[in-house]
Amino acid sequence: MATRRLEQAERTRESQTPDRPATGPFTLEEVKALVQVLEGTDVTSLRWDRNGQQIVIRRGRAAPVTQVVHHAPVAVPPPPAVTPLPLSASAAPGAAPAPKPESKPGVVVTSPFVGTFYRAPSPDSPPFVDVGTVVKKGQVLCIVEAMKLMNEIEVEAPGKIAEILVANATPVEFGQALFRIEPV
Repeated sequence: MATRRLEQAERTRESQTPDRPATGPFTLEEVKALVQVLEGTDVTSLRWDRNGQQIVIRRGRAAPVTQVVHHAPVAVPPPPAVTPLPLSASAAPGAAPAPKPESKPGVVVTSPFVGTFYRAPSPDSPPFVDVGTVVKKGQVLCIVEAMKLMNEIEVEAPGKIAEILVANATPVEFGQALFRIEPV
């Protein structure tokens, strides 16, 4: 319907000014005619280019801005791993379950941020610590590189290195266990 009205307005304009071609700049009468044609239609925006000149007509209210809110994902702990136990001839279905293994004693040193774990200050240097090394408070255990910054991770309590839980030059996550230190 709007197209029909635009065509009708163009024919009316051409019939009123047959001696002048539609090649010049838009005139005020042409703009008014376009606005009149658009009234009563559902058209909210019109763009018309003619010989390098452009006219844009927008009617009505601007489209409402929709705000999208993203919620942070909720961390769901993974289900506990199920290890099938082999049934022996002496095991009865009503027998008591085996006792859970105790957690290993000592303090676990975790990564304070995401980065790359290094055991030594340079590739050709010896590692800061090895399993069995006795460490004192403030001694450097490793380096975690984050955003091209080398951050030294120090011992918070004295003890003996019981386990090194990460391989050299591997990525680590925030809170990932790096070392287990047993008290001396």
